[in-house]
Amino acid sequence: MHPVLFHVGSILIPTYGATAALGVLLGLALAHRTARVVRLDPAKVWNLCILSLFAVLVAGRLLLVVVNLHALRSHPGWVLGLAMVHHPLLAAVGAIVGAACAAWYARRAGLALAGTADALAAPLALGLAFEQLGALASGSGYGVEAGPALPWAVTYANPLAAIWSGTPLGIPLHPVQVYNAMAFLALAVLLYVWLSLQRRQGDVAGLGMMGAGVAIYFTEMWRDPAGRGSLFQGALDGPQIAAVLLVLAGALVLRERGAASGVENPAAPGPPAVPVTGDGGKA
Repeated sequence: MHPVLFHVGSILIPTYGATAALGVLLGLALAHRTARVVRLDPAKVWNLCILSLFAVLVAGRLLLVVVNLHALRSHPGWVLGLAMVHHPLLAAVGAIVGAACAAWYARRAGLALAGTADALAAPLALGLAFEQLGALASGSGYGVEAGPALPWAVTYANPLAAIWSGTPLGIPLHPVQVYNAMAFLALAVLLYVWLSLQRRQGDVAGLGMMGAGVAIYFTEMWRDPAGRGSLFQGALDGPQIAAVLLVLAGALVLRERGAASGVENPAAPGPPAVPVTGDGGKA
């Protein structure tokens, strides 16, 4: 594939970063639209997204500095190349930091948490779809060996893929990044359509969490588990464990929003009151 999109002199522009940046821009544009759908201030939602993205980038780079501290002590100049390095923990750390910053800003700006989460569900899925296409180009998060019989298998030959992401070269692999991208793109469309319909606040966010969890759980079956951790003697890897928790959290959100809706807006109102007059209680 093509880990480097192009280069100007000695400056390399990685395909992963460029594709992820495109996903961010499209996600921001969609968030501006979905904010209007749920009647939130688009400017405040935009600020929330920018703040969360900045926090995710900073947290990710700090994580890479900590993980590679020994090498950076010997070669301080390598810190400039951290943007091209990937680590299995980056997604988890980014999700936690981004969610925390988004929740903090939403409360500070007076944005309803449930409505804000609904507005961000489809843009997040769209951004993740493009991020996975960038991962395909760079060789990051590569799949398990597919064998030559699989017609859509991908084989990496660029040495930079091996250097930056540890991708095996010359071996047909499952393009698991494409599987993920297709799942997230379909989820983004579903969430956007559902957002446009009558629904309770929080339903779209809960559905998005469950959909993302299901997509991650099943696509991980074709992803190389190296460095991702596991439980139950390798039956579940780290992302699959996170996916199960995501599905449970989404189900809990749907349940709680349903209970709140049942209290505030009963679906089955009682019988209409019978007017009473002064003559013996007869109408």
